Amino acid sequence: MKLIIAANWKMHKTAAETVAFCHDFCRNLERYKGIDILLCPPFTALDAAADALSGTTVKLGAQNIYWENEGAFTGEISAPMLLEHRVEFVIIGHSERRHLMGETDSQVHKKMRSALNSGLRPILCVGETEEERKQQATASVLERQLRGALEGLDPAETESLVIAYEPVWAIGSGQAASADDAEEAALLIREMVKKLLGERSAAGLRIQYGGSVKDSNIGLFVRMPSIDGALVGGASLQAESFRALISAAGDSLAEGK
Repeated sequence: MKLIIAANWKMHKTAAETVAFCHDFCRNLERYKGIDILLCPPFTALDAAADALSGTTVKLGAQNIYWENEGAFTGEISAPMLLEHRVEFVIIGHSERRHLMGETDSQVHKKMRSALNSGLRPILCVGETEEERKQQATASVLERQLRGALEGLDPAETESLVIAYEPVWAIGSGQAASADDAEEAALLIREMVKKLLGERSAAGLRIQYGGSVKDSNIGLFVRMPSIDGALVGGASLQAESFRALISAAGDSLAEGK
């Protein structure tokens, strides 16, 4: 299955900085033909990114979405607004949205519906906190989040779903999960998708790992049978480090799962 490497820039980069990054990064992209590459800049830089990425194979994503198309929802961004900026993917349920902004499983579900109904491709984020991990609750947390996000969705709309396993305790800590732990979580995620959405959705599902991933450890993750890429934070902010990470992933892919 084709790897998908997504850069989540969070609250980093102005429009001008985004253009500079794209012009630097998009040189020699033919080296990465076997990998889907995705940039998710802040909302204010989406249009600049879309122009800078035009004619390249790099895809554009957004970091969040609201579930209504319009209305009195100050500060929110709707699916039609994202589509106007040529966005293809959208991150939904990131741990920072859940734990800092109080986003609930029910809200994540509504955002998933909105994205799918509009033709956007969601990257659904799931993962446990450090306390939940200590309590050996990883499996129950993932099952709750997946059921809350996916139950009742149309299986026909979820046959190319992307889910990012991002253990909250690893994000920005410099301490990644072990590849074996990530594989165990990925297996559980695929099994839950199969239960909720059926065989075809589970077969087409791509699972990313996210959490202090960088060029020195990406190979450990993508070599795992059930992991198909990464959701990258800090290591994606500089073109050089993001290129190094993608190159390392590609080298591991060439070696075979």
